[in-house]
Amino acid sequence: MEAGTGAGLAEAANSGIESSAADPSTSGTASRLSVHRIAGGGKAADIILWKRGRVTVGVIFGATMAWWLFEKSGLSFLTVCSDVLLILIVVQFIRIKVAGLLNKQPRPLPELVLSEEMVSNAAASFRVKVNNMLMIAHDITLGKDFRLFFQVVLLLWLLSVIGNFCSSITLAYIGTIALVTIPALYSKNQEQVDRYAGMVHRNISRHYKIVDENVMSRLPRSLIRDKDD
Repeated sequence: MEAGTGAGLAEAANSGIESSAADPSTSGTASRLSVHRIAGGGKAADIILWKRGRVTVGVIFGATMAWWLFEKSGLSFLTVCSDVLLILIVVQFIRIKVAGLLNKQPRPLPELVLSEEMVSNAAASFRVKVNNMLMIAHDITLGKDFRLFFQVVLLLWLLSVIGNFCSSITLAYIGTIALVTIPALYSKNQEQVDRYAGMVHRNISRHYKIVDENVMSRLPRSLIRDKDD
């Protein structure tokens, strides 16, 4: 859910920057609606945009406790999951036995069943995403999209540098906190953010065009012909 929502928000930010450069007079209400719609338009969007404040605070608290548990206690993910499941099973077993001794009917547990339609939809969505990633990787390795190649190399280099300073658990925690704070702040200040981000986007695009032209002019003609094909 996080991965999918994060990708949608990234696309929204990029499109918002470009639209702000063209039309900076977007109203605040339309901006909030667009961010909510791009975030999914359901309960997840309400949590991300703090429309369900208690749930959002619960997510932050749960993420903080999970980060502290994994990062500070030194326990492994498998150990924590096993301990939590063990406690839940024991508590449920004791609750049912106590209810039987007191001649009380225990509260029935909801049945957790995956429907065939749900599994098929998830598998189809996963297949499409994997195929898209494979196509992108194919284009990058063949040098068909120099701009995408440059972006992927820069992203992988940044992840490598960041990975030297913090663990994957810390990165996941930072991503979770950013997911429930940045979209809400962006929704409240979208006009100002889009105005300044549009200026930065135009400057970066101008510098990138200069670098791209200088690099492409030095490449052999055979490589340029293959890229155009």
